[in-house]
Amino acid sequence: MRASISRLPFLAWVVIAGLLVCLGSSPLMAQQTPPRSPSDTVRDFYKSMRERKFREAFALSIYKPAIDPLKPQEFDDLKPDFEKMAAVIPEQVDLSGEQISGDVATVFVKVKEGEAPEQPEPIILIRENGVWIIGDKENAAIVKKAGKQFFFNARIDTHHDEVQAMLVRISLAELLYSQQHADVFADLATLITAGLLPKDLEGVESTGYRFHVNAFSGGKSWSAAAEPAQYGRSGRLSFYMDATGVRSKDNGGKPLTPPKN
Repeated sequence: MRASISRLPFLAWVVIAGLLVCLGSSPLMAQQTPPRSPSDTVRDFYKSMRERKFREAFALSIYKPAIDPLKPQEFDDLKPDFEKMAAVIPEQVDLSGEQISGDVATVFVKVKEGEAPEQPEPIILIRENGVWIIGDKENAAIVKKAGKQFFFNARIDTHHDEVQAMLVRISLAELLYSQQHADVFADLATLITAGLLPKDLEGVESTGYRFHVNAFSGGKSWSAAAEPAQYGRSGRLSFYMDATGVRSKDNGGKPLTPPKN
């Protein structure tokens, strides 16, 4: 009569258990986690951004080569920028479908703004080494080339554009103030008190620049200037503006002087 399993010798049980352990650890037997789909990648990216897990989020995108080399201090320096990105991430992400063509995919995300109906926004992904990541090939190449400088360069470019826009706003503020005060211009503190300029121009946290607005000759003329708070990190260009226009130059972070007549 065939022996029942329960009557197998103890040594035989040891051998069988060892075989099961070996088979269980074999790549053929191990349960593999299926790769993320494009939709899974987008969903996990938004979730990580909402939870302020920035390294995990950017690891799902073409920006991984810009994040991985950052030292802790450099990462902390960029964290306010990442916080701004996270602040605009919607609480609920409604994915309405995906399209895959070779190693390129498009995921459609429905975004609702105010009372307007939801509109699907396309998000492009590419497949690298069998893994879907958010972004396109052209920008992926730019990020890889810049490495950890990418986010600093992006911040600098953004700050330069914002300074240009703020200088235009300062010029309009001076014009409005002079119309209300018998053609007399004002300095920065006065324009802020009058509600014509934002108070955060007194600091550098939100702009990355130090702004100066001065009135001369009893308020008959004025000038404005701005230079980076951290040269090479928050900006490279220094700016100078008066009634004749705006000048900008890489001056090593030093203020620009008025043009000589």
